[in-house]
Amino acid sequence: MDPAPEPPIPDLRSTLHIGASSISMLVVDARSPSETVEFLEQPFPLARDIFSSGRIARPTASRAVEILKGFLDTLRELGLEPESIERAVATNILSEASNHEVFLNRLNIACGLNVEILDDGEMTRLIYLKTRRRLLDTPSMKKRTTLVVHVGPGNTRAILFKRGRIISYTSYRLGTYRTGETLDNANAEGAAQLRLINEHISGQIGQLQFDYRHEEIEDLVCIGYELQLLAPYLTKGGSTKCTLRTLENLASESTALSAEERVRRYQVDFHTSEAIPPALAINHAIASAFGLGSLRIPGSDYERGLLLDLPVTFSLTGEFQAEVVRSAKLLAKAFEADARHSDHVAFLCLRLFEETRSLHHLAEHDALLLNVAAILHEVGGYISPKAHHKHSQYIIQNSEIFGLGRTDVQIIALVARYHRMSPPKTTHSGYRSLDANDRIRVSKLAAILRVCDALERTHSRRVKDISVKETHSRLQISLHGVADAAAERLALRGKGELFHDIFGLEISLSEQH
Repeated sequence: MDPAPEPPIPDLRSTLHIGASSISMLVVDARSPSETVEFLEQPFPLARDIFSSGRIARPTASRAVEILKGFLDTLRELGLEPESIERAVATNILSEASNHEVFLNRLNIACGLNVEILDDGEMTRLIYLKTRRRLLDTPSMKKRTTLVVHVGPGNTRAILFKRGRIISYTSYRLGTYRTGETLDNANAEGAAQLRLINEHISGQIGQLQFDYRHEEIEDLVCIGYELQLLAPYLTKGGSTKCTLRTLENLASESTALSAEERVRRYQVDFHTSEAIPPALAINHAIASAFGLGSLRIPGSDYERGLLLDLPVTFSLTGEFQAEVVRSAKLLAKAFEADARHSDHVAFLCLRLFEETRSLHHLAEHDALLLNVAAILHEVGGYISPKAHHKHSQYIIQNSEIFGLGRTDVQIIALVARYHRMSPPKTTHSGYRSLDANDRIRVSKLAAILRVCDALERTHSRRVKDISVKETHSRLQISLHGVADAAAERLALRGKGELFHDIFGLEISLSEQH
């Protein structure tokens, strides 16, 4: 009789999150990631430090090192080294600490971990993943106008869906710990505390209500660490639906209890207990602002879901990128840009990007930024045709683009600015503020955009496609569908110089009719 086959060796992967009130780590088998091998979570007062003093105290940093060393010991017991951690991230509120770089360096030196701060774009991608699951378990979202709201420790993000498609995205400086720490010295209890919270958040709630005043919100989906922890107290029988009255009652109950009583009542750690009243009040205020009698709260574990989704965001390409591009097109439409021209410039940019990969060595994410910059490069004409490239920069850098962080938006704004007139210069404040790598990215992307804008000089989309051939000192671009490229050659005289300076190749055009 043949011996039984050896069971397959698990392919263990781990992710780590330094959150507002806890540090957590998840270990899964990559072949079955939905099944947890190990989940560790320890309370950690990061948000308390940041919103009370603006910096991370030394004892808090030491506590982080202690927790992480314990987590790494657990990994070693499973036969893993720190290098097995696919992603180690920290909540985006960490960037508000004046000594956040010192803190991250401490973790790197003591634990050998490179921890990245989640930016707005990455948080949006994580919320998008959570929302995509809601589309599966809440089919009505595919038919109705639904507002998905994530109340985080420092910020609230709102994504509007119509018939399952993203229409708009906004964010607000409104969060559970930002609110809680602001009111910490008020010494209010019970109904007085709840009234004080509502008064404090009324301005941001009013802004959210104003931003969506023209929308008839039919459903509200609320995501958040504290709210999802309390889902068993708010929903019944496996349902995700919570009535406004139930939420209001729990908010009143939570403010009537002391922090210690909330720890026992809701089975949470002390730091989380402090964030419960603001979390309930903020979500209640949002639902009330839109006149809704109920809201939906995902029953899944927020923290485990976030850790499970961290590796996935890197591979979110097709569907997610389509939503980013849709957001850019909606912004372009709002500022009455010539969509036919901008879309064709974007098409040519992506073709030239693809054809010159061996020159620029940029990543797929850079292609997305180039695409968005091309779509938005002429929005400044809404303000004035004169110096519209500078107006485009201003509009873009002061706008929200779904799925993109502030650095991404800044890069796009600069690439759009440099589609004409002056090339990038370190005397320009926005360009100077970027690090060296990002300045190089801006220059490369702007060089491509300038060339493609020259190829669409006539605004007639007559260049149907392009193909490229590189020689020792020249880049030969064949223009498909063009019998006479005189207009394009004239436009390229000025706009091709940046490409020549960056890549060392002079551009020549040939007709391919």
